[in-house]
Amino acid sequence: MSSLSKRSTVYFEPDVHQALRLRAASTHVSISELVDEAVRMLMSEDQQDIAAFSERINEPEISYEALLNDLKKHGKI
Repeated sequence: MSSLSKRSTVYFEPDVHQALRLRAASTHVSISELVDEAVRMLMSEDQQDIAAFSERINEPEISYEALLNDLKKHGKI
């Protein structure tokens, strides 16, 4: 087992658990390691989303109605 230090109970639907077991066996890693990697990837994506939002914080906002009107004005819809 890796150097994971906290334990948690996670419940999966039976089919998802079976898929995890098969993936773990075929890649020679534990289910815990697969779940840890998936959670880390999810958190990394969240961090990237937050960074992108922060970079665009000063962009002007446009309402949905104004966007539709602009698209129509320029022949896009």
